[in-house]
Parts: sequence; C-alpha cells; structure tokens
Amino acid sequence: MIPGEQLMWLIFAVVVIGALALDLGVVNRKAHEVTTRQAAYWVVFWVSLALAFGAGIYVLRGSEKALEFFAGYLIEESLSVDNLFVFLLIFNYFRVPGAYQHRVLFWGILGALVMRAFFIGVGVALFEAFHWVVYVFGAFLIFTGFKTGLQKEKGLEPETNPILRVARRLIPMAGDYHGERFFTRVGGRLLATPLLPVLLVVESSDLVFAVDSIPAIFGVTRDPFIVYTSNVFAIMGLRSLFFLLSNTLKLFRFLKQGLAVVLCFVGFKMLISGFLPIPIGISLGIIGMVLVVTAVASLVFPDRSATKTADSLHLTDRVDLK
Repeated sequence: MIPGEQLMWLIFAVVVIGALALDLGVVNRKAHEVTTRQAAYWVVFWVSLALAFGAGIYVLRGSEKALEFFAGYLIEESLSVDNLFVFLLIFNYFRVPGAYQHRVLFWGILGALVMRAFFIGVGVALFEAFHWVVYVFGAFLIFTGFKTGLQKEKGLEPETNPILRVARRLIPMAGDYHGERFFTRVGGRLLATPLLPVLLVVESSDLVFAVDSIPAIFGVTRDPFIVYTSNVFAIMGLRSLFFLLSNTLKLFRFLKQGLAVVLCFVGFKMLISGFLPIPIGISLGIIGMVLVVTAVASLVFPDRSATKTADSLHLTDRVDLK
C-alpha cells in the first residue's frame, strides 16, 4: 500500500463512522422533521469534512491526488443532485411523513455505500485487466450525456420497479405507517411497514445512478482510495442537501444540461487519454465552470412554471402498498 494511504484509510473510517454515529445516535435519535436551518448546518458540516479530508490528502499524498479527490467529489456531488429530485418524487408518491424521511435516506445511503464499493471494485479490476475498458466507459459516458441532455422529464412510476413488485409479492405488508419502523407486529404477525418499499425504491434508484456516476469518476482518477472516499463524502451529504433544497429543486432548470456537459467532457477525456491526457487541474476547472454557469443561468433565466413548491407534487391518493 502507498505510504500514507493506510493512515488516510484509518482517518477516513474514523471520520465517517463517527459522523454517522453522531447523526443517528445523537442528533437524529428521535424521529422529527428536519428544518431548513438544521439541513444547512449539516450541509456545511459535510462539505467542511470533505474539504478537510482533501487537505489531508494534500499533506500526505501530494497536490495531484488532492486535486483528483476534489474533482471526483465535485463530479459525484453534481451528479447526485439529480438523485434529490427522484427522492422528492418517491417521498411524495408514497406520502412519507416528513419525520420519517431522514431515516429512510440514512439507511438508503448506507446501502449505497456498500453498492458503490462493489461497483468501484469491479471497475478497478476491469481497468487493471483490460486497458481498452477506458474507451468503452468513455463512449458510454458520452452516450449517457447526450441522452441526459435531450430526454424530457418523466414522472415517477414505482409500480414498474421490479424490486418493489417482488417485495410486494413475497413480504406481507401493513397498510399504514408505524412510526419510523420498517417492520411491525400486528396480531402476532410480522409485517413490513410502507417505509420498507420506500427504502427499496430509494436503493434501486441509487443503483441506476451509480451506473453513470462510477464510470464518470474513473475519468479523473483510477486510484481506488480516491474514487471511494470522494464518492462517500459526496453521497453522505445528500440527505442534508435534500432537506435544504427540496422546495427549490425545480428551479434548477438547466441542471440536466449541465450534468450532460460534465458527462460528455469526462467521456471525451477518457477517449483521448491515451494520446492527449488532460491535466487534472484543467479538468477540475472545466467541471467547476460548467456547474457555476448552469447554476447562474438557472437563476438568471428562471422557469416560471417551476416556481411551485414540492407540495404541488403530492398525489391526491396514496399508493396502495398491499
């Protein structure tokens, strides 16, 4: 293992486990609706942790690895913003009370950490065994970028989710929420509450997003440590970012176009990496510039029809989970 990397893995594990314990065991021990102020504090907390960790990488492993970490973090954070709108649709579709949404996202993101570790491991193994995989990933990202930029908004259809359909057939379901529990006993019978299907849909949605985001980060680094840690810090702040931006997500009208440009750029970078490698500093600057332009354009040229709050997305009737 590279000198300094063992220490960084240890620091990473301590920081993440400590933050999760503080989150679930102290701050959010009891179910409650997360306020905008609380969410803002936690967003600052996670961003500060990521910046501090990147500084630690700079000290122990040098400036290039630090830039790779920040580029990976920026890519994963920007691509993850698209997840937030999906989370919003899922919670409104299933009419999840605000007090229970944090618990669903907490366990959903823990599951995402495991899934992404698996995908990253597979990706690293493929790159080590077959160099031409970089061109396959590059072409895939360019295709995904064009698809993302051109496709129209679609409504959420969890009923077509195969994982949810299998779960409804195999697992007895309770008709109502029972606090923040995923399982409950009714008449001596163990039943899954509606929170379990919600968690399954959240997990399967992240699985789909991981298919795009993992190849994207390999466009800036193939160091497993950098890939995984930047992923973790990006998605760990997703819950707080969701509660902070849930009422304003629709205002980011050019989000998809910005993400499409980022995906296409990273894909192009991978395709030409064999004969014209783009320095990591330039890559980080281009990605950051695209995201800033996207955000500013969304504010300067707002979509008037998107000024509705998240409440307008509620369905008239809650979906039947039985």
